[in-house]
Amino acid sequence: METAELRRAYEDLLREVTLGGFGSPDGDGLSAEQVLAHLVANDELLADATEAVLVGSPYAYYELDTIHRPQLDDLVARYGGLDGLTDRLRATSDQLCALTEQVGDRVDTLVQTRLREAPRLDIDEALPWGRVLDIHGRVHLPAHADDLCLLRDPALG
Repeated sequence: METAELRRAYEDLLREVTLGGFGSPDGDGLSAEQVLAHLVANDELLADATEAVLVGSPYAYYELDTIHRPQLDDLVARYGGLDGLTDRLRATSDQLCALTEQVGDRVDTLVQTRLREAPRLDIDEALPWGRVLDIHGRVHLPAHADDLCLLRDPALG
């Protein structure tokens, strides 16, 4: 499992966070803090699933963005906003990348996966774990980096 692209995707996303200047989301979109809370929670789920894959335990990975909005707000409060969430995301991403480097020959382990972030992702099937990690790095993280960029208020940034 190649982790260089995954690390690069995190670096790109964290670069967007560092630029700051975020305004309020449109409609029912996520705030910058909620985006980071979502990514922190997702990293923790991905790390749990990766650990299970490494020891050969059956595991299901469910990432349900819209259902868990109150939990996102709890994470925002727990980590004290954007700065605390940024620090936590650095830690969770480092942990996930380190675990990913260990996947090795278990890259094809099938894991029941549910990703629902309309309209970008809608997956509900068993996928090779390496593919799930690839989707996270190539689709999920860049999509949320784009979300952060769109939240940037030209008057603030």
